[in-house]
Parts: sequence; structure tokens; C-alpha cells
Amino acid sequence: MKITSLVENTSRVGLPVEHGLSLHISLDDGRSILFDMGQHRLFAENAVRLGIDLEGVDLAVVSHGHYDHGGGLRAFLELNQKTKVYLNRHAFEPHYSLREDGLKYIGLDTDLKDCGRLVFCGDEAKIEEDVILFSGVRSGRLKPTGNRLLFGPGRNVNDDFRHEQSLVIKEGGKTVLFAGCAHCGIADIMQRAMQVVGCPPTHVFAGMHLVKSVLTEKEEALFVRALSDELLENKGCRYFTMHCTGIPQYDALKRNMRDAIDYMSCGEAVEI
Repeated sequence: MKITSLVENTSRVGLPVEHGLSLHISLDDGRSILFDMGQHRLFAENAVRLGIDLEGVDLAVVSHGHYDHGGGLRAFLELNQKTKVYLNRHAFEPHYSLREDGLKYIGLDTDLKDCGRLVFCGDEAKIEEDVILFSGVRSGRLKPTGNRLLFGPGRNVNDDFRHEQSLVIKEGGKTVLFAGCAHCGIADIMQRAMQVVGCPPTHVFAGMHLVKSVLTEKEEALFVRALSDELLENKGCRYFTMHCTGIPQYDALKRNMRDAIDYMSCGEAVEI
């Protein structure tokens, strides 16, 4: 399996970047998956730069209903005329972020909801025997505190992230988990993945939404340490983080997790 970052906040290889995420996943048997689509068209432009054919992807996934993960949906539907896109059934609900000037809409383009190419998923969707989408993460251990700045359909009620789904792929003895922002908490998402597929992930590719913490510096340090200790409990798992984790927060995770975690920037690829 080869995972290539088409969109991420940073690039160490000189590609254009934006605040967002898009990953291309190439399986050993020739199938390919697009996981998230960034804000606009940059994912497609960077795919051309990297020699990746998005017209040939076998399926596409939008992890949750925020513009920086599904804003490129329109561009994908124009570029690829046949592939279905899998979203959670709540993805098109309105979502907002609290900014200095008030609430800002950060949801998807709702006019695309009835385009006929979308597949809406519930708590679990088995696309293939080895490709599974799931949501339904119920508990609240080590949830990102930045979630307090994000609101759902009620505008005055914090988002419960029922629209967030994650992807598990099993191939060659490996169990690989993909999570866009892990708003539900990456530790609990991993627990839910184990319930769904019956074994712990061997690899995790995920933003962890640590960048907009509302904690004090000391509280944040304790939170990140507790999270890294929790992730290390899954012995032998390799983590690749990106996007909304934040560079200072990644550095703190790295100090405790060492070789168990790395940062994945736009244009970089990982083969497992």
C-alpha cells in the first residue's frame, strides 16, 4: 500500500499547500482510493504534478462535513465522471466555526447533495471485505478541546461530530486506519476501529485536531502527554499525522513517541 499526500498545510518538497487534507491510497492489488479533497481544486492539481490519475480511482471518501476536507467535492465530480463518493449521512448538515467576528459557515456545498453520485453511510459501511467505513464513536476520552469552537446545525450547540467517519483498510496482514481530523478523539476512534474489524490498527494516518486547543500551555502539555501515552499502548503501531495536529503539538508528541510517529506533508508518500 502506498499513501500519498495531495493536500496538507505544509510541504517539504515545494508543492503548493492549503489548510486541508487529501490523501491518495494505492493498494497492492491495483485499486486506488481518494480520502478527502481539500478546499478547492488543489488536490487535483497536485495529483497531476505527482503523476497520479484521479480519473481512475475506484472510490472516494469525504471524512466529515467541513470545507477543508470536502470543499473539493465539486472539482472531483467534474474530474471523475463515474466513481462514487462515500460520506456520512449527516455530512451535509450545516457546520460552523467560532471566529473573532462570530460564527462562520464551514460546511459543504449543499447543492451537491442530490447529485446522484454520493453514497450516504451510517455507523458502519463495508464497501469491500477489506475496506470499511465507520462512525458511531460514542465516548469522550481525550477529545480535542478545540471542538468547543465548532458548532453544528443548532448554531448555539457544540458539534457532536456524528458526521465524522473513518476508513479502515486491511491488506497484507496490515490494518490501516485513516481519520481526517479525529474530532471524536483519535484514541476512541482507534477503539471503535478495533470493534469494527476485530483487531487493532497497525498503522494510523490522521490529523488529530490539537492545533486550536483552548487549554493553558500547562494543560495542553499534560493533554498531549496523556494522548501520546495512550497511543503508545497500541504496541508496534506506526502513526503518521498531519494537517490539524499542529507542528508544535506534533513536536510534543514526537518527543514522547519517538519513532512511533512521523509528520506527513504535502507531496510526501509512505509505503507500507
